[in-house]
Amino acid sequence: MPRSAFGTFPARFFAVLIVATASASSANGEESSGAVPNLSGFWGRNSLAYETPASGPGPIENIQLLPSGARDRTTLVGDYDNPILKPETAAIVKRFGAISRSGKSFPDPQTQCWPQSPPFILRAPATQIIQTPGQILILYQANHQYRRIRLNQSHPSPVKPSWYGDSVGHFEGDTLVVDTVGIRVGPFSMIDRFGTPYSEKLHLIERFRLIDLEAAKAAMGRNERENGRLENATADPSDTGKGLQIHFTVEDPDVFTAPWSATVTYLRNIDPWVENVCAENMRNYGVAPDPKVPVAERSDF
Repeated sequence: MPRSAFGTFPARFFAVLIVATASASSANGEESSGAVPNLSGFWGRNSLAYETPASGPGPIENIQLLPSGARDRTTLVGDYDNPILKPETAAIVKRFGAISRSGKSFPDPQTQCWPQSPPFILRAPATQIIQTPGQILILYQANHQYRRIRLNQSHPSPVKPSWYGDSVGHFEGDTLVVDTVGIRVGPFSMIDRFGTPYSEKLHLIERFRLIDLEAAKAAMGRNERENGRLENATADPSDTGKGLQIHFTVEDPDVFTAPWSATVTYLRNIDPWVENVCAENMRNYGVAPDPKVPVAERSDF
C-alpha cells in the first residue's frame, strides 16, 4: 500500500515521545530552576503571516490590500519587486500572484498534502514543544508532522536531505539557537504562502525565547491588524504566562540576493488538538483539483 511521503513514525520515536512527555508534563513553559528556560507546552498563533523585523531585510509581504489598508489574506500576491528576490525568483512569485488575483488558488504544501518544510511550517497556528536534555521535539497539529532538534551536536557530513532538514541546537543564555540545513526540495516546496521557492542551499537559523506577556500580545496584535486574524485562532486570550517568540533568518544564495529575517509569536494554545490528516480527506469533487498526494515508490516492508 502506498504511504505518505511524510514517512512512518519509527517505534523508537514513540518511546522517546513517551519519556519526553512524562518529563515535560509538569512544565508550563516558564523558566526552569536552572539557567536554561523550559519551552515545553502547547503554543498557538492567530495569524498565518510572518512578522516583519524592525529593521533590515524582511519577508515577502502581500501587496493585495483590503479597503481598510490591511493585507487581504484570501488573495496572495507577494511583493515580486522586493530587492531580496533574484530575477528568476521574482518571476515565480509574480506568476503565483497572478493566479491568486484571477480568483484561483495555486498549489502549496498544505493544499497538496505535502510536508511543510521549515520555515513554511512556522505558519502553523498550533504547535507543541517537548524539551529534554538531549533533544527538542516540535509537533504540529496538521498531518502528524514533527521536527527533531538534536542539542549540542554537529551536522553529519554529508547531510542527507529530508523534508524538515537536519536541525541542531544549543542554548545561548535564555535563547535556543537552532541551525537547520539539508532541507529537501520537492514539487511544491515554498518558503512562504506566496510561492517563494527555495533551493538545496537553504540555511535556516531560528532563535526561540520566552518573552513577556505584554510584548507577545503587542506583537500578535500588530500582526493581526496588518494581516488578518484567523477564524480558528488558537492563542489563549486569558493566558497570564510568558509568550514564545521565534526569530528566524533565511539564507539561500540561489534564490535571494541577501539573507532576511522574520518573527513568529505565540501564546498558550487554547483549543484541544484534533487529528488532522489531509491525505484522508483530499477529494474536492469538481470544486478544485484533488491534491497530488505524495506516495512512496515501494513499501517499507
